[in-house]
Amino acid sequence: MALVVQDRTFLDVLSAEARKDLFRISVERTFRADEHLLREQDDSSHVLVLLEGWAVVSTATDRSSARLILALRRRGEVVGEMAALGGIARSASVTALGPVRTLVVPGARFRAFAGRDPEVSALLMAQLVSRLRTADEERRTLASLTVIQRVAGRLLELGELQRAASGRAGTRDTGGPGDEFPVLAQFAQHDLADAVGATREAVAKSLRLLRAAGVVRTRPRRIELIDHDALRLLAAGGNIGFPAP
Repeated sequence: MALVVQDRTFLDVLSAEARKDLFRISVERTFRADEHLLREQDDSSHVLVLLEGWAVVSTATDRSSARLILALRRRGEVVGEMAALGGIARSASVTALGPVRTLVVPGARFRAFAGRDPEVSALLMAQLVSRLRTADEERRTLASLTVIQRVAGRLLELGELQRAASGRAGTRDTGGPGDEFPVLAQFAQHDLADAVGATREAVAKSLRLLRAAGVVRTRPRRIELIDHDALRLLAAGGNIGFPAP
């Protein structure tokens, strides 16, 4: 499972000259938590480059007021480029997950920026290919895994993202006294349901099982990961022997 493309970001790999040019044609804008950066089906064409924070890419579903989270975007990534380059309506909404600082580039300026630098055009193409590959993986996940497998896998991914953001990527929690477990403070249960493509009821049932087994702890808008090994086993299709209700 992967909500985040693991390649180096667009801003990371731009040359110093191209980066300077990008900042020259842009203006900075900040967004509050839960504020829309872009709205699905909007006909605007500007492009955003994230400088700080995380954003959620989502699309509406057939279920009333529900959405499906397609991806998370982090510092250095571009959002909204398809509308700028293709002249089409926005295919998804992008929402701030916590405070976000961005560069805003008018669509015409972004097209000119990409057109005059073959390196920039190549980077945008590579980004598109990588995102399509990640989207294909997500579709396979939705079609083949159970809800609890998807929940376990997504919690592990979100926990690792939080660890990376705090500079603790690659370390392992031992589960001993005093350890700090990853707290997914901004991912409420309904957000998790949107992120795994399941109903809130199905995700709530999975979380009840995980709580009863001591794998996670939950509070309002807080999900703490307690037993990473159990989550890995469940994500792989294993069984941890849930206690009887």
